Amino acid sequence: MAASKRTSHRPRIAMVSTHGYVAAEPPLGAADTGGQVVYVLELSKKLAQLGYDVDIWTRRFENQPAVDVVDSRVRVLRMPCGGDAFIPKEYLARDLLEWSENALRYIRRHDLQYAFINSHYWDAGVAAQRIAEATSTPHIHTPHSLGIWKKRQMETDYPQKADTFEKEFNFSERIKHETILYRTCEKVVATTPPQVDLIVGDYGVAGRRVHMIPPGYDDNRFFPVSAASRQMLRKRLRFADPTILALGRLATNKGYDLLIEGFSLVAERIPTARLHLAVGGAKMDKQERRILADLKARVKKHGLGKQVVFGGFISDEELPDYYRAADMFVLSSRYEPFGMTAIEAMACGTPTVVTTHGGLIRAVTFGRHALYADPFDREDLGITMVKPLLHPRLQQRLARMGAHKARSLFTWTGIAQQLISLAEGRTSESAMVEDEWDEPWNDGE
Repeated sequence: MAASKRTSHRPRIAMVSTHGYVAAEPPLGAADTGGQVVYVLELSKKLAQLGYDVDIWTRRFENQPAVDVVDSRVRVLRMPCGGDAFIPKEYLARDLLEWSENALRYIRRHDLQYAFINSHYWDAGVAAQRIAEATSTPHIHTPHSLGIWKKRQMETDYPQKADTFEKEFNFSERIKHETILYRTCEKVVATTPPQVDLIVGDYGVAGRRVHMIPPGYDDNRFFPVSAASRQMLRKRLRFADPTILALGRLATNKGYDLLIEGFSLVAERIPTARLHLAVGGAKMDKQERRILADLKARVKKHGLGKQVVFGGFISDEELPDYYRAADMFVLSSRYEPFGMTAIEAMACGTPTVVTTHGGLIRAVTFGRHALYADPFDREDLGITMVKPLLHPRLQQRLARMGAHKARSLFTWTGIAQQLISLAEGRTSESAMVEDEWDEPWNDGE
């Protein structure tokens, strides 16, 4: 399974995700290592269950092993480029010609042939397109997020910092590469209708080549439990008071500062409420430590020291239980292409509030499956969080119907089947059609 030739007669898929710490057991919360890594790993496992061998191609750095075995049909292959130090995803593309050359040598040496390549994020797309062209392999690209959208959001939210964005996010190079990539690869997979609109309208890609497949979650791990089991979890995790949960990487776009502002209003109306912030990874870089210090200073300014808990990183094994134990989950991002954590929380039966600055609100009905609010509006976010805590019938409905919505739309098996159908040419129409998101996906309950 390691570096030797693979003798399996099953068809093989290449998943390419070059940035961050991609591994069989990834350090979630580390730099550039979050929802996309989970997406790639979970999708790969489901593709394997559907009869494929899957190679996840990524970058080798910091003395990582060349091969990492996920299971009997999925492995991570790491190719070096740009030295041994970590390189942020915004600038990794500059070293990916070296990465592609190393990957091609490996592919030819081990006689690897792929049914198709599925790349993730623009850096991996650039690298994968070179491999696809050199090996005449179909290439399906999944952007996850879009440079044009992110640039617009950042300029709208932080106009005073606009002159620093180019250096920090490398937007010009990113958007240039995205435009070439989306017009060159065989098919583009958007995860939300707004992404479809942007790829077609702003990047100039033919609509017939753009398809929508939403992210998924593992329904074997994320599911509701009985009231008695939930009370046991709350006791174990010490969630004695009404608890609002938020979790993820320590990044500005996640909007934890806006969440604290909204929660200050909740605290005025429900003094027993608690905000549990499980943010960051086991190790934090300088930027993450600065963001955390700013959040703690904001909590102190509002006098919320006893009501806001900085819980730190939650392990993958513990994550479902934290969702189940919480009274509410909030996704407060400034921009969020989708929001997998919100889907996982809904799947666990946890009432969920999602940001209006993302695509997920197009899939849920307000007051039935979830609530949504503008995190830039303190009153809107705060009052929205208050409602389920004060009204048990609303809380119960969101818990029940949110779990139902998640099960009906977002399991990994269904997403894997959609990707295979797309690769095999069995998808006849673009997912630009509004009804594909809004109408059939509403369960009518």
